[in-house]
Amino acid sequence: MDRMDHLEHLDRRLIDELAQVARETVRDELRRQTRTQRRRATLYAASGAAALYAGAALALTVGLVLAIGLPGWASALITAALLGVAAHLLRTAARPHGSGTGTGYGAGHGHTASGHAPAAPPNGTGVPYPPMPSVAPDAAPRRDGAGAEDPHRRT
Repeated sequence: MDRMDHLEHLDRRLIDELAQVARETVRDELRRQTRTQRRRATLYAASGAAALYAGAALALTVGLVLAIGLPGWASALITAALLGVAAHLLRTAARPHGSGTGTGYGAGHGHTASGHAPAAPPNGTGVPYPPMPSVAPDAAPRRDGAGAEDPHRRT
């Protein structure tokens, strides 16, 4: 029996060592992935800052070009209006359903402002209910030849 206790002790020690190695491996991999993602996020942030300054320079250029023929306040107003239109178009393009002016997702009644049911609920788990048929069931033509006036008659 003494030998069995010794093997059981070795098994526990082996399991502990394996668990420690697995923890260290996972920790190292997570550190590597975090470092990679942090670098990528920094590059995206720098790219966004550069794009912001480029957009500001472009807006200034448009304003200065317009100021050649217009007063300064008018060129600034036109530039601001152009930037507002661009911002609206970008926001509209970023929305999942480009059209629709309802408040919130589905305008509170399960439908968008255009009258159609949304493709998926906001949590993205799938369609919340089956789609509505475009034709009422009684008005749909039957395959077996019976008309809509007598749905139970078979030929």
